[in-house]
Amino acid sequence: MSTQIAVRLPDDLVHAVDALVAAGQVRSRASLVERALARELRRLQTERDIEILRRSSDGDDLDELVRAASRAPITGLD
Repeated sequence: MSTQIAVRLPDDLVHAVDALVAAGQVRSRASLVERALARELRRLQTERDIEILRRSSDGDDLDELVRAASRAPITGLD
């Protein structure tokens, strides 16, 4: 399932995306935006994981990260 949304972007970004589409480097505007959002969501999740590790007492134990990850909702997969 997918949902169409309207996003307002600066002209220079739109021109850059359109150039990539025209060059055949990406399939469509939507596919590039989808990939970029998925990448950003993974980056944010990684930052949360790093913070969990930073707060752990010895920094070598992944148990707290595993516990936190098991409680966190999985995002960006739709």
